[in-house]
Amino acid sequence: VQLQASGGGLVQAGSFLRLSCAASGYTFSNYVMTLGWFREAPGKEREFVAAIRWSAGSTYYADSVKGRFTISKDNAKNILYLQMNTLKPEDTAVYYCAAKKGSVFTTIRAVYTYWGQGTQVTVSS
Repeated sequence: VQLQASGGGLVQAGSFLRLSCAASGYTFSNYVMTLGWFREAPGKEREFVAAIRWSAGSTYYADSVKGRFTISKDNAKNILYLQMNTLKPEDTAVYYCAAKKGSVFTTIRAVYTYWGQGTQVTVSS
């Protein structure tokens, strides 16, 4: 499985961005999979942002982004999205997409088997 994240950039606080994660080498709809987004700010641990069950479409969010971020997917294109609205400077981080087998939601980074390369999001105040 190869995951390719894109869509990061430099924006002002209050603005929005949409991240994409294109998957190849794997058709997620053929398996029970959960995909998610994590982020890593300078000097901090990589933290969970959001996750989605690929087949069912149910979602799970970190409290820090709930109500501002929306995770979604395009089954036909095998693409994962993260719509980020009302961005804050504390959202500045490298954002990674990740995937794991199974449908259990977890915020634990080590459980996710497959990782994309990360895309930088910088929010200026």
